[in-house]
Amino acid sequence: QVQLVESGGGLVQAGGSLRLSCAASGRTFSSHAMGWFRQAPGKEREFVAGINWSGGSTYYAVSVKGRFTISRDNAKNTVYLQMNSLKPEDTAVYYCAAARGGYSGSYYPQSVYAYWGQGTQVTVSS
Repeated sequence: QVQLVESGGGLVQAGGSLRLSCAASGRTFSSHAMGWFRQAPGKEREFVAGINWSGGSTYYAVSVKGRFTISRDNAKNTVYLQMNSLKPEDTAVYYCAAARGGYSGSYYPQSVYAYWGQGTQVTVSS
């Protein structure tokens, strides 16, 4: 069982930056692929970024590629999402998610992820 707690959300002006953190419980964090998703009001939850167990492979949605960076620190059981050049359309609740240990495959489908955090709100004003 993995418990995830996100932090770092808030209100920022367009063009600004935020860094989200996701702290994970348990001793098996380093075996889990991780992802960030977001859900805007009235829209379905969508994939934002994913990272493999070592941090050596990362994946991004087209809409955020070049602006967002996912990373992880296995010694701290934490995954990060650095968000730069934020746009009003990035406004959403952002969720951290963990795949089951040892997973290898596509990072994009929500069904890959067995554990989810409670979400953190990011609001970008124009």
